[in-house]
Amino acid sequence: MRSDKENIIVNKTFGFALHIIEFSEILYKNHRFSLANQIFKSGTSIGANVREAQNAESKADFIHKIKIAAKEADETEYWLLLCSQSPHLDSPDEKLFFEIKEILLILSKILSTSKIK
Repeated sequence: MRSDKENIIVNKTFGFALHIIEFSEILYKNHRFSLANQIFKSGTSIGANVREAQNAESKADFIHKIKIAAKEADETEYWLLLCSQSPHLDSPDEKLFFEIKEILLILSKILSTSKIK
């Protein structure tokens, strides 16, 4: 059952999703519809999967949902890197890179400690 106490990864992924929505809007306004949609989906999915993991039915279910969140985070980092390297696309704010790297580290730590217990 979900706890109402402060949860760092839930909060960080929610804040990140809000920033991704802003960046997606910039891409959309510049007619980069496919890319805006792709980064919107993967970037907001991270938090959705982390949140879903909070209600996992078992330890294995929790680990599975966190793994999905980690995959989505990795995909999002890919799209952000693509945007930053292409001269034809809007470059994301450095804060997005900092946030996604931090999220990836936290998810990795959650996975490693969850497997040990």
